[in-house]
Formats: sequence, structure tokens, C-alpha cells
Amino acid sequence: MYAEPKRVTTEVFATLPDPFRHPEASSEWHSQQPAGMPGHSLLEGPSFDKHGNLWCVDIPWGRIFRISPRGSFELVHSYDGEPNGLKIHQDGRIFIADYKNGIMLFDPVEKTVRPVLERVHLERLRAVNDLVFASNGDLYFTDQGLSGLHNPNGRVFCLRTDGQIDCLVDNVPSPNGLVLNHDESALYVAVTRANAIWRIPLLRGGRTAKVGCFIQMSGGGGPDGLALDEEGNLAIAHVGIGAVWLFSARGEPMYRIQSDIGYHTTNVAYGGADRKTLFITESESGTILKAAMPVPGRRMYSGV
Repeated sequence: MYAEPKRVTTEVFATLPDPFRHPEASSEWHSQQPAGMPGHSLLEGPSFDKHGNLWCVDIPWGRIFRISPRGSFELVHSYDGEPNGLKIHQDGRIFIADYKNGIMLFDPVEKTVRPVLERVHLERLRAVNDLVFASNGDLYFTDQGLSGLHNPNGRVFCLRTDGQIDCLVDNVPSPNGLVLNHDESALYVAVTRANAIWRIPLLRGGRTAKVGCFIQMSGGGGPDGLALDEEGNLAIAHVGIGAVWLFSARGEPMYRIQSDIGYHTTNVAYGGADRKTLFITESESGTILKAAMPVPGRRMYSGV
């Protein structure tokens, strides 16, 4: 249907040091995961701060890491949670999608974690997965729970800057990573269990309509984290394939960024001095990979 996408190689940027690797999978989160899930750690949620540090989380062990521009890991904080996604506010605050607790706020100065949103209209969130800021500060996030094709009840929310919260869709079979398109007129959502990327048009008044499948994928475990570049091209981390795909703004495959160290490519973030380097969390090996890209990543709400 399409020409074969150009292959892009990766190299190792940073590797989780042995002292930070758990010897066995013994957490509650691990006990409910499919066979083959990494036990030593599960790196996710890469995001850059204004100093060039790459932040990420470790889901089963409730850890928050900061990685220096030279690739050195630092354990900044650990707490009773299951942090799955991380994004940085323009004022430096760090918001976390916590599978166990909801939307959390980490203060990097005080080294404290507190809840921001645990319930919507008194109903507890099921298990949030990832989050992204719009340019006006609105926070979009996915509430995945145990949804799938057998039970398509995953939700996508928007937490407005004035505190209002809107449920955009409530019938998604495993909503995961998400990112706004270039003009913020639509939201792309990785629908892991359907192996697809949905496009959710955003209308006035917090409404949605004509939600559709933007990209249908195949194989592996499905799409996970997403990122956008300045031309509106969409980077998709494909778990189980060991690759990140870059699709054009029209949904045509352009590049296959290939991991040669593991198949658990969970999430992506653009960084570097010119934002033309794509950083990839490869959780099977506990490694951060990087690849040179032709177009800079779109500037995040954090200013990076």
C-alpha cells in the first residue's frame, strides 16, 4: 500500500545501572502483567527539562529518575505508586500519570509527591496511563484501566486550567500515549489493544465528534508512547516490535527507527540542543536509546 519506510539506526544514550535493577519481578503491578514483562524495571514517560536533563519513571517500583545530558542516572525520588507517564509544566512542576493513584504532582525541590486528581465526579479514576499539556496549559490524559477489545471502556479526559474536567471519549479499548496535532485541533491517542492510533477532533465547549482510526497498525503488543515534530509528523513507540515508526501528518509511513537491543520500545521524546534527536525508552534492557531525526520535535509546554 505504501513504500517501505526508511530505516534509522539507534545508539545507546544511557543504561540503568545495576544497583537500580531489581533482581526479580515481585511487585503487585508485575503480578498482573503478561508473561515476559521486564522484572528489573520498566522505564517510561521520558521528558526533558530546561537544563537538558531527561526525566523518566519506573512503573512497578514507583521511582522517578533524572538522566544528565551525559547519560548518568540519578534516582531522584521513590514513593508508593505506579508512575506510568511524566510531563513537565512550564513553571517546572512535574505531573505524573500514576496507574495506582491518579494524576500526581512531584515537586523536584521538596522531593514530595501529592495527588492532583484521584476522582472525577466522585468516581475514582481506573488507572491512568499517560498525559500531555496543550499550549494553553490544559492537561489531557488517558484512563486505561484494564480495558481492551473485550471491554472497551477506557477514557480520555481533559483537565482544564480552571479546574473543569471533560471526558472526551469513554469507549476506548486501552487508551495509552497521546499527543495533540500541530494546530491542536485534534488529539492522537495510541489505542494499544486495538493496535491503532485514533484521531479525536476537538470542538468548542470541550466536545468531540467524528472520532476515527487514523492509523491501523499490526503485530507486536501495540502502540504505546507518542511524540510530534514541527511538521506534524507522528512518532509512535511500538511495543513488541522493537521500533518507533514515524508517520507523516497525513498518516503515511516515513521512517522505522529500529532498536537492536530489545523489543520493548515504550515511549519517546525529542531532545538535544536542536530537538532533532529522538530519545526512546527501551524497557526490556532498561536502556535509553537515541536516533538522529531530520525534523525537530515540537516544542513542549515546558518550553523544551
